[in-house]
Amino acid sequence: MRRFPVRRAAPPQRANADMAADFLDLFFQLESGRNLPAFTRFEGPISVRVVGPTSPTLERDLTDLLTRLRREAGISITRVPAAQAASITVQVIPSRALQNAVPQAACFVVPRVQSWTEFEAARSGNRLDWATLPRRDRVTVFLPGDVAPQDQRDCLHEEMAQALGPLNDLFRLTDSVFNDDNFVNVLTGFDMLVLRATYAPELRSGMGRDDVAARLPALLSRLNPVGDTIQSKQRAATDPDWINQIQRALSLSGRQSPRVRAARRAITIARRNGWADNRLAFSHFALGRVVLNEDPEAALESFLRAGRIYGADPLTRLHAAHVALQMTAFALSAGVPEDAVRLVDAHAPAARMGENASLLASLLLLKAEALRELGRDTEARTIRREALGYARYGFGDADIVRRHAEEIATIPPS
Repeated sequence: MRRFPVRRAAPPQRANADMAADFLDLFFQLESGRNLPAFTRFEGPISVRVVGPTSPTLERDLTDLLTRLRREAGISITRVPAAQAASITVQVIPSRALQNAVPQAACFVVPRVQSWTEFEAARSGNRLDWATLPRRDRVTVFLPGDVAPQDQRDCLHEEMAQALGPLNDLFRLTDSVFNDDNFVNVLTGFDMLVLRATYAPELRSGMGRDDVAARLPALLSRLNPVGDTIQSKQRAATDPDWINQIQRALSLSGRQSPRVRAARRAITIARRNGWADNRLAFSHFALGRVVLNEDPEAALESFLRAGRIYGADPLTRLHAAHVALQMTAFALSAGVPEDAVRLVDAHAPAARMGENASLLASLLLLKAEALRELGRDTEARTIRREALGYARYGFGDADIVRRHAEEIATIPPS
């Protein structure tokens, strides 16, 4: 199994005025669109405990995350024994139980409880309502215990970030885990600055939106002085109808034709709103995913459009790598392995920097097949071994890794 080294994230490259607007929208609204009346956070040092069966990879990933939170976000956060009461409980339970409770979530975080039993008992009342919190004292993150190591790590980063800070996701964001497009899964420099601002002395639980807004300019100037030198490029709010169409298009339970219509509708809405950013790109990407099996030519065109938009923005290199995965498979199946190698070489560095082992493994497996097609067998074997190491972290079970590698091996034309 291969893992990524712990890296300090690059600082965000956006204006402080834009950071302030994003901060307010992240903190004063839930994903449902419901407004939150007050800013909340933990007041004082934060403790974390883990309950349930863990793995060596989860233990290492949690240690690495807590180290980063202390170093990059300046948060006083420490691990305590499972038997000790803690500010944040991380409970590991079977994924089936999670899906039965919240079918659309791979993992989630709730306030005021410290166990799965307490969560189930509190579901019928308003005890789990974030809007009723005066401050954060106890929250629990529920993680699946029977998924790939990368899936656990991704859940850990996103849900710990929400336990500590924002409860909302914004599709307009590019370099953040606070975005439901699921391209970015590890806390970024943007996320760390948001969390550092969250626990700055200028703010406190109970503040209203106007109070926080009044303090953010000076606060961000102190924490991120370079942000005062960058010109504002704030993006408009995301149309709720677009979000609904995207969710319908990517729903795994829906029929094919309504999903295609929803994806096309998302493209129309994005264009109508004048978006030329990651939201338009994601609309094309979603359409490509939906029609891939039934209409490969239409899927290819959609991926090309998405790739051009993502490729034009340095902050969406990782997004472009996801598109490149699809394009590489097309190149290999079309009998042009040279193009497949070129695509992987161009986009694998973004997958590494984004610490996405499943994406990197898939790209490298495709490159190995392309090299084999070109008669470069020694290079192919070396790349394949590296890919399988990342695949063990990205996909988990050895049988799943083997099946994935076998599927990729069938792509080149016979």
